[in-house]
Amino acid sequence: MSRPPRARESVLDAFEALLIAEGERAATMDATARAAGVSKGGLLYHYASKEALESALLERMETLVRDDVEEMRADPAGLVAAFVRTSVMDDSPVDRALIAGSKLAQSGNADAAQALRRVRQQWEDALRPHTRDETALQLVLLVSDGLYFNNSLDQGAVAGPVPQGADMDALIALVERAARA
Repeated sequence: MSRPPRARESVLDAFEALLIAEGERAATMDATARAAGVSKGGLLYHYASKEALESALLERMETLVRDDVEEMRADPAGLVAAFVRTSVMDDSPVDRALIAGSKLAQSGNADAAQALRRVRQQWEDALRPHTRDETALQLVLLVSDGLYFNNSLDQGAVAGPVPQGADMDALIALVERAARA
C-alpha cells in the first residue's frame, strides 16, 4: 500500500512547527514523528536523517521565497511596494519557513545560514532594477527587516511600531521615493 503524498508534507510541517515553537534542540526526529502523528519508521521512510529533514525544510523555504518574489513582481502596486507590505508577518507559509530556517541558522547550521543568504540574494536581485543604486536597495531591505523585527515584537506586551492602513501606505510611498530619487 502506498503512503499518501501528504504524509511527507505533514512530517515537514511538524518539524517546522517544532523549530518555531521550541527551537532546534527540541525538534528531534522522535518529537517530529510524534507531532506529525507517524511512527519513527514512517518518518524515516520520508527522511532518512535529521539532515535530510533540515535540507527539505531549507529547500521549501527557498522555493516559497522564489514563489513569493514572483507574486510580488506581478503586484500592480509594484515590486518595492509589495516587498515592503509583505514584510509584516502574517503567519504565511513563507513566514513560517523563514522563521524555521532562521532557528536552524541560529543553532549554528551552516547550510541554513547559506540558504538564508540565498534568500536575501533573491530579494536583492528582484529589487535591484527598481532602485536607483545599492544604497537605495539596502534602504529598502533594511526597512523590510525593521518591519519584520517590529512585527515579531507585537506578539507580547512590548510592541514595535508596525504601520497599518494609511500609515503603511505613507511608509511605502516614502520608501519608494527614496529608492528611486
